[in-house]
Amino acid sequence: MAYEKLDRMLARYREIEGLMADQAVATNPARLQVLAKEHASLESAAAAHEAYLAAEHELQEVRELLQETTDAEMRHVVRDELTAVEARYASAEEALRQFLLETDPNDSKNVIVELRGGTGGEEASLFAADLFRMYSRYAQRRGWELEVVDSTLSGAKGFKEIIFEVRGAGVYSRLKYERGVHRVQRVPLTEASGRIHTSAATVAVLPQVEEIEVEVNPDDIRTDIFHSGGAGGQNVNKVATAVRLTHIPTGIVSVCQDERSQLKNRVKAMAVLRARLFDLKNREQIDKQDRDRRSQVGTGDRSEKIRTYNFPQDRITDHRLDQNFHNIERMLDGELDELIDALAAAALQQAAVVS
Repeated sequence: MAYEKLDRMLARYREIEGLMADQAVATNPARLQVLAKEHASLESAAAAHEAYLAAEHELQEVRELLQETTDAEMRHVVRDELTAVEARYASAEEALRQFLLETDPNDSKNVIVELRGGTGGEEASLFAADLFRMYSRYAQRRGWELEVVDSTLSGAKGFKEIIFEVRGAGVYSRLKYERGVHRVQRVPLTEASGRIHTSAATVAVLPQVEEIEVEVNPDDIRTDIFHSGGAGGQNVNKVATAVRLTHIPTGIVSVCQDERSQLKNRVKAMAVLRARLFDLKNREQIDKQDRDRRSQVGTGDRSEKIRTYNFPQDRITDHRLDQNFHNIERMLDGELDELIDALAAAALQQAAVVS
């Protein structure tokens, strides 16, 4: 078993414990929160390592006992015990091996999802609305919180674009498989002849980062306050609450107009801006690991699809798995675990082969 990665993980685990006990860190809530999350993510590996060492020690003791035992009946008893201990050792070794596989450091993070209608005009916007409902229902089923940051409606009750946060345990570890181009094949409500149309929507999933992970100089941000452009009652018309943040060095823009409070809009817009800057900062690494936002979204062209929703055949095909799933309505109602579990298992298998 290669222990280099494990040694680094355990060293980092001990280092974090030392940092969290430091007075300078203890009085810095933001820093302490980040370290606490990382500590929690390494805790299982540390426990698995302790269990492995205990099993290894027990195995060694039973083997030595077998060598020292001369009584035939007693040797039979020790051999039975050795079989049981070897099984426990193998189980502990396999459990530990899982932590030696490459894992995504962002798996425990909350996410910001950017969903846009792509190729297909109004039908693409309607499909984007279907996907938003799917993720909303999935979040409800898993006990996650979902909050809209910004949205642009189309004329047919669809979304040209919608950006939303999802918060909860292991959100990124599940939703990261949704990034890419989603294609739909169905007869649009506006199609009188019954002809099947093909449209697409793009999904980008960005890990939400803490302030301490991405330092943003306030002098580098231009803030614009304006009136919200969508429906929202008298408050939208009379009070300027929408916020647009522009990061001058990169040109990255973040907008939030969903809240009635200017302060809340500013906080949400800043969260999106940090996530986009984090993505930009790690572009080279993200490209190598297929986590780059541009590779997620591409151009929105149907040829870049990761998944196809075929309504006439009641079939969803995930092209990464080359596998079909049935009952579209059930999945669009948020029952995605079967599909995401299959993607996670394939990713784990691939990581095991690479390692």
